[in-house]
Amino acid sequence: MSDTRRTKVLIIGSGPAGYTAGVYASRAMLEPILVQGIEPGGQLTTTTDVENWPGDTEVQGPDLMVRMEAHAHAMGTEIIGDYITSLDLETRPYKAHGDSGTIYEADAIILATGARAKWLGLPSEEKFKGFGVSACATCDGFFYRGQEIVVVGGGNTAVEEALFLTNFASKVTLVHRRDELRAEKILQDRLFKNPKIEMLWDHGLEEVTGTESPLGVEGVRVKNVKTGEIREIPAKGVFIAIGHAPANELVKDKLETHMGGYVVTKPDSTETSIPGVFAAGDLTDHKYRQAVTSAGMGCMAALEAERWLSEQDIVEGKDETEPLGYGAPVDSAAE
Repeated sequence: MSDTRRTKVLIIGSGPAGYTAGVYASRAMLEPILVQGIEPGGQLTTTTDVENWPGDTEVQGPDLMVRMEAHAHAMGTEIIGDYITSLDLETRPYKAHGDSGTIYEADAIILATGARAKWLGLPSEEKFKGFGVSACATCDGFFYRGQEIVVVGGGNTAVEEALFLTNFASKVTLVHRRDELRAEKILQDRLFKNPKIEMLWDHGLEEVTGTESPLGVEGVRVKNVKTGEIREIPAKGVFIAIGHAPANELVKDKLETHMGGYVVTKPDSTETSIPGVFAAGDLTDHKYRQAVTSAGMGCMAALEAERWLSEQDIVEGKDETEPLGYGAPVDSAAE
């Protein structure tokens, strides 16, 4: 028989948005439950140096997330190491089904499931995943000491990965389909000054090549997008760093989405298309995708959830199986 847990606010996800929502929801005496998900701490747990978190000139990503988790716990958030497999948002209390068998019932839900790495979709990429192909330099860079490595991409993620990998690799080739990078200028300056990094402009990855037994990467074939010329580059490791996609599997058929799957929220709000369901962080942010903006949205979501709950006629004994509408609009200027 499955266990059922009841809470006023259920937070799904444990990155900066989720933990910040936990802090604020706890301070509002909502006694929230936070379900961490399959990757506790989110993307920052696979990031090394974080230099743009206010108050820390430099901090390790995993350390920052440990501190955030401890802060949310200290405020009163119940943090559970479970994974939500499905959501029932038809009636309230809303129900979230955990992989553990636990059913979480909640009057309001804050979605903070974040995003995950994108892949190119090449058969050879899939074949060598875990055997020389990776999307996480901090996870796997150590295995390529003294080796030549290829990084694919042109944004912040790709440049950060390339720079980090120079700590291990003898050479890093950054392959980019365009003739200029999209990364922040400060990162580009570091990249171009690093003698271990070679840029390969106007090229796309066509195939990862390697051995069959044992399975392992030996190099890549890349194609010049302007001339069509194919060339081969030796490499023992290939890191795909072409961005991230929102982790929207729980709600892609339940909530309104746009821009490739990001959850739509009301202007200047974290309210979604279902009353009492809020979305924060990289699940909804297709523009900034920063830890600090995710944390800000987590704060907004908790405050809005508290406001929304207070606007509902929630009394003991009320039939909560009926669908609920939006509460009365709030005039912030009157406060």
